[in-house]
Amino acid sequence: MTAALDRRLHGHLVIIGGHEDRENNKEILSRFVELCGGSKATIAVITAASKVPDEMWRRYDQVFTELGARQTVRVDLPDRATANDAELAERVRAADGIFMTGGDQKRLLAMIGGTLMDEAMHSALKQRGACIGGTSAGASAMCGHMLADGKADLLPEKGSVSLGAGLGFVQRVVIDQHFSERHRLARLLTVVAQNPYLLGIGIDEDTALVVERGVGIEVIGAGSVTVVDGRMMISNVADIPAGGTPQLIDVRLHLLPAGSSFALPEEIDHPHQLPPGATRNTPDALTDFVRNVTKRNPVS
Repeated sequence: MTAALDRRLHGHLVIIGGHEDRENNKEILSRFVELCGGSKATIAVITAASKVPDEMWRRYDQVFTELGARQTVRVDLPDRATANDAELAERVRAADGIFMTGGDQKRLLAMIGGTLMDEAMHSALKQRGACIGGTSAGASAMCGHMLADGKADLLPEKGSVSLGAGLGFVQRVVIDQHFSERHRLARLLTVVAQNPYLLGIGIDEDTALVVERGVGIEVIGAGSVTVVDGRMMISNVADIPAGGTPQLIDVRLHLLPAGSSFALPEEIDHPHQLPPGATRNTPDALTDFVRNVTKRNPVS
């Protein structure tokens, strides 16, 4: 097997913080289409998170067609019975790219979690090297532990945020979107305070974390990706009442602006396989994060 073919089979994730540019240079969606196969790509668009699926379908059908994709497939999932339709699931399994629109991630999981559609998406990624993209709600849904609901305005607040089961394309992380624009650092700190096992990822609008499974990561778009690591944290969160603000000591925060690109240490000796620009060593403080989000066979 050639190196080029092997790389195509890695599979990619394009995790978008919402409000990506769809009118000007379309940097993020252009990269998504490129990773799907460009002019040879068939892209399935899942609108289940949205209350206005017709509008979402028209929006992304137009932009993916403008960007040169060969075919777009509408995946309308009004109920779980449709998500368990074997013929529709097979069309998604055969797609080169699968894109989940914004809306409500709880709605999305209620429709597809544990269905044949869910299974088909994983099969497309892991067995065929497809590219899975998601924006806003579609981004949060990619985790095994999904940020389902909650609000923490100025400070972390015990009990104010709830998690639910996500789709599990990446494990041991929780993803928040519209991050800087909606001032969600306190919310992400709340998640990490209560779940130090998880790494928190906050993605700005018009910004994407691009993951090449088994190889490395890249940040593209207009903003940044924030990583909150509380694994070495000292906290009194278990001892305070609900609604209280916990002490959080020794929490690590990494800011990865657009243009940041990191590879797994074992891939550094093979620069032909690295994401663009990832030719320097990944800092030790980021190695576990990069290895975790690029893991090819994540487990709960």
